[in-house]
Amino acid sequence: MFKRMIYFYTISIILGVGVLITTANLGAKQSKTENKIAFVNVNVIPMDAERVLNNQTVVVHFDRIIELGPSHSVKVPDNALQIDGSGKFLLPGLAEMHGHLPGIRASDEDIEKVLFLYAANGVTTVRGMLGQPNQLELKTKTNSGKLFAPTLYLAGPSFNNRTVESSEQGAQRVRDQKAEGWDLLKIHPGLTLDQYDAIATTAAEVGIRFGGHVPADVGLLHAIQMGQETFDHLDGFIQFLDAFDKPIENARLQHIVQLTKSANAWVVPTLVLWRIGIIGLEDAEDLSKLAELKYWPQESRPGVEGVKSWGTRQGRAAERRKENPSRAEQWDKNRMTLLKALNDGGVGILMGTDSPQIFSVPGFSLHNEMAAMSESGLTPYEILKSGTKNVGDYFQRYDSFGTIAVGKRADLILVNENPLDNIANVKKRVGVMIRGRWMSEVDIQKRLQAIASSWGN
Repeated sequence: MFKRMIYFYTISIILGVGVLITTANLGAKQSKTENKIAFVNVNVIPMDAERVLNNQTVVVHFDRIIELGPSHSVKVPDNALQIDGSGKFLLPGLAEMHGHLPGIRASDEDIEKVLFLYAANGVTTVRGMLGQPNQLELKTKTNSGKLFAPTLYLAGPSFNNRTVESSEQGAQRVRDQKAEGWDLLKIHPGLTLDQYDAIATTAAEVGIRFGGHVPADVGLLHAIQMGQETFDHLDGFIQFLDAFDKPIENARLQHIVQLTKSANAWVVPTLVLWRIGIIGLEDAEDLSKLAELKYWPQESRPGVEGVKSWGTRQGRAAERRKENPSRAEQWDKNRMTLLKALNDGGVGILMGTDSPQIFSVPGFSLHNEMAAMSESGLTPYEILKSGTKNVGDYFQRYDSFGTIAVGKRADLILVNENPLDNIANVKKRVGVMIRGRWMSEVDIQKRLQAIASSWGN
């Protein structure tokens, strides 16, 4: 029953991620012809180590950081837009490593609203985890700079027991998706062992990575051995550890941590979504009071599921929790323990929320996830690393980003207080830069209010 529940849950997720904004909306005083911006007298959190560089000037030209150094030694170009960073902190943009893009049924207007929510919250990179035909075109527009949006890296359409009928077909789908230009393959539950192995073997042959769930017939150990690069939601680990309703056995935990690290595999926890949508630890009535819900439609629209639908689905999870509350609490506690052990053991953690769905509004959900990661015992630096430097390391074959240094992609967040002191300070934004384009928090809030009004909220 649980495996069927997970399958239908994941296969029916809402699609949505990115950002479509015209140059006219960029805020500050940046014009179409300006291509140099300087953050002056700012405290830089480079994310190459747990440190702060005080009183720096960072110069951006087009989409790259071209100069970084003490403000007294860096000359600001005469034609640069200057942003006063006095007393403020500059950190790399964040990444949503398990997000979803608008599907083909969504209108352009609704796509624009949904996608802006990511950028508004400092999400400058998104790994879309359920491909649809329109998304490759969207990726081209976004990554070429035609749209103001997070840089997109996309998984193709799902590999599951509905889309793969044989090992031969699975292997051919791998070749097809590689040729079509997808960045990775998305694994869902339901694949047989033979099908999975054919997919994994062919992926290695053609040079495309794959990640997602662990099919029950495959198991975590075999998936690691076959080269699956990311394990999303932690469900494969909990299954392996038999840790749904009893404490984790430490020896077994340390063994799987070491195997995962040795394989250079990555983990995307999605703590909050599992807590809400699967384990059911929160009540829909309380969740319905979340402030960010005003930026989401109450009723379902083509391509955009509404808050009322989220409440229905979460309510079912809450009912399951009531049937066995001790199991639910143990399950959630084990996920927290697991994340801490993986992180402490040197396994690469990638920040992700599986938004938008079940009270997880794009962008806003990342801040809720960071709070949950803090509950698990991770430090602010470790949490930020999972959404910045680690993501840059994961995508290093594509581009250079995730830290603040000369030559890096200019994806940046300017905040009023140091997030290394308190992870909640990431929300205290002054503005966001995506690929060298700046939007002030004043303009972000204007745009958010327009979105709320357009939904009738």
